[in-house]
Amino acid sequence: MGIRHIKSKHLVRLGYPKGEIAGLGLQIIRKHFKHATEEEVFAVLEKVLQEPGQFLEDAAFGTLAEKLMPEPEPIPGTKYDLRDAPQSYNLYGIEHIDEVTQVQMDTAMKLPVAVRGALMPDAHKGYGLPVGGVLATQNAVIPYAVGMDIGCRMCLSVFPLPATQLQHDRERLTRIVRESSRFGKHAFDRPMDDPVLDRSEFGELALLHGLKDTARYQIGTSGSGNHFVEFGAVRVTAQQADLRLAPGEYLGLLTHSGSRAFGATIADHYSRLARQICRLPRDARRMAWLDLDSEAGQEYWLAMNLAGDYASACHAHIHQRVCVALAEDPLTVVENHHNFAWQDQLEDGTEVIVHRKGATPAHTGELGIIPGSMIAPGFVVRGKGNAHSLQSASHGAGRRLSRKRALNTITRSWMKKQLEEAQVTLIGGSTEEAPNAYKDIRAVMAAQRELVEVLAEFHPQIVRMDR
Repeated sequence: MGIRHIKSKHLVRLGYPKGEIAGLGLQIIRKHFKHATEEEVFAVLEKVLQEPGQFLEDAAFGTLAEKLMPEPEPIPGTKYDLRDAPQSYNLYGIEHIDEVTQVQMDTAMKLPVAVRGALMPDAHKGYGLPVGGVLATQNAVIPYAVGMDIGCRMCLSVFPLPATQLQHDRERLTRIVRESSRFGKHAFDRPMDDPVLDRSEFGELALLHGLKDTARYQIGTSGSGNHFVEFGAVRVTAQQADLRLAPGEYLGLLTHSGSRAFGATIADHYSRLARQICRLPRDARRMAWLDLDSEAGQEYWLAMNLAGDYASACHAHIHQRVCVALAEDPLTVVENHHNFAWQDQLEDGTEVIVHRKGATPAHTGELGIIPGSMIAPGFVVRGKGNAHSLQSASHGAGRRLSRKRALNTITRSWMKKQLEEAQVTLIGGSTEEAPNAYKDIRAVMAAQRELVEVLAEFHPQIVRMDR
């Protein structure tokens, strides 16, 4: 049939409502999928229809996904006004942060529950709280300040193998990455079992009970977008007691992903509930909060923590599969969340909820991972416990171009040239995640020297992504 011949009636046959929604879907595929096949288009349209919660932050499908989400039962809410002026907050690497992102953070700092905030040097515009935004609130949790991908996280395994294997045994390592990972809508024929699937929360909360089968099916898999599984060289230049590594270059496995459809559905449900309970001005409506003393707030807190543990289990399964394929146990493992909310204390003892939406926890001595791009290095870091940043650091290089702009301006041939020059093998991936869609990771790291200390570098060589 070809893309040009697809009509709104074809979307209706898939199950899309007639009229505005089917028409919007048609506009999206004609604009963003000009070079896709008919099969590819209908596959993604079916996925959006079945699981719209996974696409709420997608550059192309976000608006359509929002219209497809079922509306919760209406409940009475309370109207709140914003402060006249934002609470002050600290910015790191302000030269890397555009004005739109700062305005978005200003809005968050006008919330009546906002206590303190910080903006990391990788910050860019997000939904609600900027990506790279850190926000401390008083007895309130904001689902959209956590984000749709609850518990999105990093995990690095360092093996007792030399990094030279990346050249000498590249074909086998590439095969291991392919066989040990699944992305997007793909899952393993036989997912591994995990204790997280037996948690009592699945029986205690009706929403979670209905998500258990999805969680079981997708466990051990990675999302789309900027999520990845990579083999690379871990470079350690000095003895690192925290990492239990001597100087040298090791084979490492680095993964980035979150809680999949399970977490996205939790995020969407409680974000909608929060917007009903907490009615804010239009420009701040996504920052609606749930009081932690309320039933809804307690439910979300339980569900969020379960989603975070589920995300951790997904990474553990990927790393376990790779360990079996390599017949090696790692020398060390480093991991951290960067889309989450934590109970914490300010230096004066004030109890707060710290939201890190695309920010790495960096308490004194705390280990974390800050990735770069397909070809740029990532960094294993140790936190310095800087109170002004709410013990936080960046979660990556940060986007220089939006996904939409990257798709429209970066060609496959240009990305291929960059990969070849860096001697990086890419499996899947799209120009949305091309290296030049991201900021300079070394400049970002230089802007946060007072937040973290670099212990080691990870240089990607074999990169697996969706598509």
